[in-house]
Amino acid sequence: MTRPAVTAGQLYRDLAPDMKNRDRRLRVISVGDVRAELVVEHDLGGLAGKRAPVSLNRLRSTAFELLEDPAEHDPLYLALLAAISDVHRAGATPADYARAALHVHRTGK
Repeated sequence: MTRPAVTAGQLYRDLAPDMKNRDRRLRVISVGDVRAELVVEHDLGGLAGKRAPVSLNRLRSTAFELLEDPAEHDPLYLALLAAISDVHRAGATPADYARAALHVHRTGK
């Protein structure tokens, strides 16, 4: 399964053995080339509000579970997903997908 790109606003659960019982959840506040800066939103037995740098490779691994991705609720994202679904078929070309995306970009629907 392909994991989505790490972007600001996403919420992750830390699945490390020493963190799992604490239900530690962290929100991405910025993304660099190799690391993301996160802030602890929930941590039983820890400090909420603490910043934590995490490598992008680690965030994309099974050490973290993506709980919330704001892109999934963005109306433009949903319109783009629908447009791509409309053109997806055997024999679809990259140009078909690009035209669908460009139409959504220009019209917002």
